[in-house]
Amino acid sequence: MISLNYRDSRPIYEQIKDGLRKLIVTGGLGPDEKLPSVRALAAQLAINPNTIQRAYNELEGEGYIYSVPGKGSFASANAGGDDGRRQELERQLRELLAELRYLGVTAEELSALVKEAYGT
Repeated sequence: MISLNYRDSRPIYEQIKDGLRKLIVTGGLGPDEKLPSVRALAAQLAINPNTIQRAYNELEGEGYIYSVPGKGSFASANAGGDDGRRQELERQLRELLAELRYLGVTAEELSALVKEAYGT
């Protein structure tokens, strides 16, 4: 499900958050699918449950998951529906595009990457 890289400069909770976000966005976790409990995932990854809770809280704030008291956390059907998150991703994409242009990547190469990502 999620693997941690202890040599990664990012904090553990961010690695967990990114791993879960990727699972949700790619369909590895379907809409309304239950996520592992905080304790279960903490035990599986052998880390502090507070670390998992922090990742879950941030994902919920970004709209990727929702919590039902007494039931657990679930993947959101409209994952990432938050306009703030979309704007942040668009900003990051612009930065990446500027760097790729600087490195000599052509518009045609970028178009091919976009088509590949969208499966068209």
